[in-house]
Amino acid sequence: MDEFSRISYWTSNQQDEKLLKRNAVKVAIGDDAAIVAGAVSEDGSSKDFELLYTVDTMVEDIHFTSTTMTYAQIGYKALASNLSDIAAMGGVPLHALIAISVPGHVSAQQAKQLYDGIYECANTFGVAIVGGDTTSSPHNLVVTITVVGQVEAGTAILRSGAKFRDMLVITGVAGKSAAGLHLLMHPELEQEISPELSAQLKRAHQLPKPHLAQARLLRESGVCHSLNDVSDGLASEAGEIALASKVDVIIEETKLPISDSLSRYAALSHCSALDWMLYGGEDYILIGTIASQHYKELKRSFQQLGMQLYEIGYVEAGTGEVWLEGSSWQSQHGQSPKTQRKRIERKGYNHFT
Repeated sequence: MDEFSRISYWTSNQQDEKLLKRNAVKVAIGDDAAIVAGAVSEDGSSKDFELLYTVDTMVEDIHFTSTTMTYAQIGYKALASNLSDIAAMGGVPLHALIAISVPGHVSAQQAKQLYDGIYECANTFGVAIVGGDTTSSPHNLVVTITVVGQVEAGTAILRSGAKFRDMLVITGVAGKSAAGLHLLMHPELEQEISPELSAQLKRAHQLPKPHLAQARLLRESGVCHSLNDVSDGLASEAGEIALASKVDVIIEETKLPISDSLSRYAALSHCSALDWMLYGGEDYILIGTIASQHYKELKRSFQQLGMQLYEIGYVEAGTGEVWLEGSSWQSQHGQSPKTQRKRIERKGYNHFT
C-alpha cells in the first residue's frame, strides 16, 4: 500500500461522528490541516477557556519493545501518557495529532494495530484524532503524539503552587507499572504467581489509565495548589513540585498506599516495593498538594465517585528538596521525627543519564 492508502487503512471509521462534533471538529483527517471551532463548555454555556498543548515521543527500544507490549498496547499507552499531562493541569483533552515513523520490520497490519490502540484510548476518553503525519524510518518505530486540551481560564493547576503546610496527596497506588514491567522482563516468575496477580501487574504497565476525572475534581475543589502526573516516579515528580514551588516536600513512608498485588510480587521477586513506588514511574496517577483542612471533605467527594485520594506527606519551607520520613532506618529510640528522615534524590527515568 502507498502512504495514503495506509493512512486510510489505519484511521478510517475509527471515531463516531458524534464525538467529533462534540469536540467542535469541522474538518478532521483528509485535508492539509484540521479545522476546529472555538470550544465551549460541556453544558453549552459561554465561558473563557485557555488552551493546553502537550507532545510526547515514544521510541522503540527506549520507551517500549514489542517483546513486552503488543502494538495496540503501545498505541494506547502513547496517547495515555499525553492525556496524563493534560490531567496534571486540571484540564480536558480535546484533540490529538499522530505522527509515526515506521521501519521496515513493522508491517502495515502491525501499524494498524498501533492505531487501533490509539483510537481505543481516544474513544475511551473522548479525544478527537484530527490529523498527523506518516514517514518511513531506517531503524526504530517512533510515535509522536500532540494533544490539545482546555481548562477554564485562570484555573490551571501548576507545579509551582505548593504552599507551606499543604498536604501532599496522590490519586492512586504508585509502583505497579514498574512491578508489571519487571514481571514482563522476568517471565520465569509468572509460574509462581496467580493468573489474576499477573494480569493486574501487566495491565498496570501496558494499559495505564490517565486520571482525568480525578484531575477535574481536584480543579473544581479550588483547594488543590499544585499538581503533577507520575510519569517518572514519585521522587522525581515531588521534586519538580518542590523546585518549582521553592519549598521542601516530605513523603511519609508509612502513609504510602501499597496494593496487595504489589506487596506480594515484591516479596516474591526479592525487589523493593518502595523503590518501585519512588522511582518506577509510568503509573500516570497524580501527585499534588492541597490545603490540609479540606482533605477529609475532598476524600469523601472522591470516594462518592469511586475514586481514591491518599495523604502521603506534607510541605515545609525549604529550598526544593524532597525528604522521605519513616521507619526504615529508625535504629535508635527517642529520635525526633525530623531525624527520621533522609533526603531523596530526584531520580527517575532520564533519557540522558
